[in-house]
Amino acid sequence: MYTSRCVIPVIKSLKDYQVYRISPNDSNRLAIIFDSTNANISLTCCIEIFDVGGQTPPNLHQGAVEMFFVLKGEAIAMCDGKSAVIQTGDSLLVPPTGTHLIKNTGSTRLYTLTVMVPNEDFSELIRSGIPAELDAEDMAVLGRLNALMPC
Repeated sequence: MYTSRCVIPVIKSLKDYQVYRISPNDSNRLAIIFDSTNANISLTCCIEIFDVGGQTPPNLHQGAVEMFFVLKGEAIAMCDGKSAVIQTGDSLLVPPTGTHLIKNTGSTRLYTLTVMVPNEDFSELIRSGIPAELDAEDMAVLGRLNALMPC
């Protein structure tokens, strides 16, 4: 027997995103879109913003896959000694246990949609960092310059 249920989706806009730097000297910020805190599911989905020359530290995940979709910019992606140039429109899928990093090699900020499944404490790490904000450049790139305006 089929039963249907109505589930109300969670909808967020840029002004709802919580933004952090994991460490004070990090050259990237992460704007959390959905995570286990606000979506009741084991994933982390965020916009990752890399300053010019910025990069993630080399890292790996024991059981999670991580996907990066480049919204704007260009970078070099390294995983287990292999590297590839990625740019606007490219996607990268990092398997579990792959030691990886992303480095912005462009002359502007790099923006990626970053998704990790399962969460593997990634959002908790982000949320334990230093609160930051999206600025006018970020809003312009992400298509919502008017989101900074007061109502």
